[in-house]
This record gives sequence, structure tokens and C-alpha cells, in this order.
Amino acid sequence: MTGISEILVLVLLIACILILPRLFKGEPVKEEPSSKKLTRLPAKIRFGIVLTLVYPTVAALYLKPWNENIISYLSYGIIPVFLVWAVAWIMSGRKK
Repeated sequence: MTGISEILVLVLLIACILILPRLFKGEPVKEEPSSKKLTRLPAKIRFGIVLTLVYPTVAALYLKPWNENIISYLSYGIIPVFLVWAVAWIMSGRKK
């Protein structure tokens, strides 16, 4: 009799593994197209993206890293951009 009960337990386990996820399956999440996500960017984020591109460019034109001035360019042109985005990322995580 133990053989039949073991087989029934295995059948029950397999049925639970296959059927239960379908029973508790929620509504499928509808993903928005990426074009709609881009139009929903707030003005602050757009301004930050533009500054991310403009600030290092202006710093490069002023500091001229190609004339062996790379350390000052990295410290005044690139690292501040990374720090600002890191702080923005941390602050957005706190809000959520």
C-alpha cells in the first residue's frame, strides 16, 4: 500500500506545481512603449541629462585635458557629474 500512496503524493505534488501558479496568476502587466516613457520624463530629469552632456564639454574646452591636464579635468569635469547623479539616484530611492 505504501507504493500507491507514494505515487499519489508525487501526482499531487506535480499537480500542485503545475496548477497552482496558474490559479494565482494575476493580471498581466502591460508594458508601455519606450516612446511613451520618454515623453513622461519630468523637466528636471531632462535638464539633468542636458547638463550631463554640456558641463563636461565646457569643462573640456576650458581645461584642455589633451594638454596633459587630465587630472584636473577628471576632478572638475567628470567626477561632479557622477556625484550629482549618484545623489539624485539615492534621493529617488528614498522617495520610493
